[in-house]
Amino acid sequence: MKTVLEVLRATTDYFARHGVESPRLNAEHLFAHVLGRKRIELYMEFDRPLGERELAPLRELVRRRGEGEPLQHLLGTVEFHGRLFAVDARALIPRPETELLMELTLKEPLPPNARILDVGTGSGVIALTLAAERPDAVVTAVDVSSDALALARENAARLGLSERVKFFQSDLLSAVEGTFDLIVANLPYIPAGEIAGLSREVQRDPRLALDGGPVGTELIVRLLNEAKNHLNPGGRLALEIGHDQAAALAEEMKRQNYRDIRPVADYQNVLRFLFATYG
Repeated sequence: MKTVLEVLRATTDYFARHGVESPRLNAEHLFAHVLGRKRIELYMEFDRPLGERELAPLRELVRRRGEGEPLQHLLGTVEFHGRLFAVDARALIPRPETELLMELTLKEPLPPNARILDVGTGSGVIALTLAAERPDAVVTAVDVSSDALALARENAARLGLSERVKFFQSDLLSAVEGTFDLIVANLPYIPAGEIAGLSREVQRDPRLALDGGPVGTELIVRLLNEAKNHLNPGGRLALEIGHDQAAALAEEMKRQNYRDIRPVADYQNVLRFLFATYG
């Protein structure tokens, strides 16, 4: 009977051969998930023998991870801004860049009882985090995908925020009524022709959540145009964008009479976010 450490080493080698990034970390997460332990607790149990009852589900998860299924889908959850969200193939897996967008957005000055709109909410991480962190805010979230909205509502229920966020289906702002003090969006921004070259894990995300059109900025430009009629005077727009899109989109913002346009870099010093005011 093999021990935790022996199987962990074998799994790490298997992942490395199959092109899994951070193979040891992935192996530890799967082990902790199957054994019902925190990852750090594995280090206390390296000599523990593993029986078939534990090895059988582990083998299946290891096989699926080796075939490129995202770790987050296998675990079923992801941590975002200190909260645990359910994730699966219905919506984009939240990335560290979006968590930084959230941190930056929470620093934006807003009036009391601010009205906030999250466009392209996906799993709901942005809308639900804003609702949790800004208890006085009125938060609305929209997505074109009914599957993504179902997942977002499930996350609202698990976090006890179902009464705080209104979710409904809309192609950008086509079905949105009223005006807002803040509109935040992490829309698809990858050029359609580049999707086939993305990592196999990213390609497990819904294409609808990746495809930004032939250039990649089509949806964002549409939002810039539509948002003007839904921002209160002095209302703020916060966007996550592609790694090479800041200059072109900032020019488009100027053309559409946005002001106080502020590009912000991500952890890799890439201009990944745009903030602006309208009116």
